[in-house]
Amino acid sequence: MPVKLLNKGSIIIILLPKIINGSIAGIVGVSVVFPLDLVKTRLQNQTVGPKGEKQYKSMLDCFKKTYAAEGYFGMYRGSAVNILLITPEKAIKLAANDMFRFYLTLPDGSLPVVRQMAAGGLAGACQIIITTPMELLKIQMQDAGRIAAQAKAEGRQIERITATQLTKKLLRERGIFGLYKGITATAFRDVSFSIVYFPLFAALNNLGSKDSRGPPFWWSFIAGCASGSVSALVVNPMDVVKTRMQTLTKGTGERQYSSILDCVVTTMKHEGPTAFFKGGACRMMVIAPLFGIAQAVYYIGIGEAILGLKP
Repeated sequence: MPVKLLNKGSIIIILLPKIINGSIAGIVGVSVVFPLDLVKTRLQNQTVGPKGEKQYKSMLDCFKKTYAAEGYFGMYRGSAVNILLITPEKAIKLAANDMFRFYLTLPDGSLPVVRQMAAGGLAGACQIIITTPMELLKIQMQDAGRIAAQAKAEGRQIERITATQLTKKLLRERGIFGLYKGITATAFRDVSFSIVYFPLFAALNNLGSKDSRGPPFWWSFIAGCASGSVSALVVNPMDVVKTRMQTLTKGTGERQYSSILDCVVTTMKHEGPTAFFKGGACRMMVIAPLFGIAQAVYYIGIGEAILGLKP
C-alpha cells in the first residue's frame, strides 16, 4: 500500500517496517512457489531438437520428470540462495516504490499514472544489484537437473556444483562482474515489470477501498495476484531472454548467446515467436501468489507490529 508521510524527515522511520514486510513476504512467497519457478526455468531453457523433439512436453510433464529423477527436495534445488537474497531484493523493490511514490506525489496529493509508472520503474532499477546475482546462481542450480538428465541419456555424467562453489568459481575467473552476467536483460525485465505492476496494483487495490481504512486484507491479496500475473505475462519474453543468457552450462546442441539481440534473433529464427512465452503459465502462477502474499503482508503490518508502530 502507498506510504503516507507528513514530512520527508520521517521517511526512513516509515520505510523501516516496509523493509521488514518486504523481507518476510519474499521468504514466505519463495518457499511456497519455488517448485513452479524451477519448472519455469527448465521449460524456458529447453530448446526444440532438429526433429521437433522436446525434453519436457508440458509443465506437468516437467514437474513429473523432475520429481521422479530428483525427489521432493530436488524441486527446491537453488532455493537456499534465492531465500537468502530474496530478503533484500523484495525489501528494496517494495520499499523503494513507496519512497519514489512519495517524492513524485504532486503538491495537491495526486499521483498521475505516468508518475506511478516512473516510481515503479525506478524501484525496479534499484533491485537489480541484488536480483542479478540471485537469478544467475538460482538458474544454474535449478537447471542442473535438466542438464544432468540430458547427459545421462547420452551416456555422460556431469558433476554438480553448489551455489557456493559456483560463486567462488565466478569470482576467481571473472571477478565481481562474473556475478552480473545478464544484468542488462535483468534490468529490462525488472524495470518493465515494475512499470506495469505497481500502477496496476494501485488501481485495482483502490477499487476495494470502502472507507479511510483502505481495502480489506483479501482484496489486497487478490489485487496483488492479478497485477502480478498480468505483469509476468507482459514481460515473459524478456524473462526468457534473461534466463537463457544467464544459463552458463548448456546442454548438447544448445546455443550460447553473445548479446540480447543475438538471443532474440537466434531464438526467433530457430523456434519462432512462441518460444518467448515458454514457461509463461508457470511464471504467472509463480508471480501471482508471490506478490499477493507481499501485499497481504503489507496489509497485516507485521513490520509495524515488530517495531511497535502499529496502533
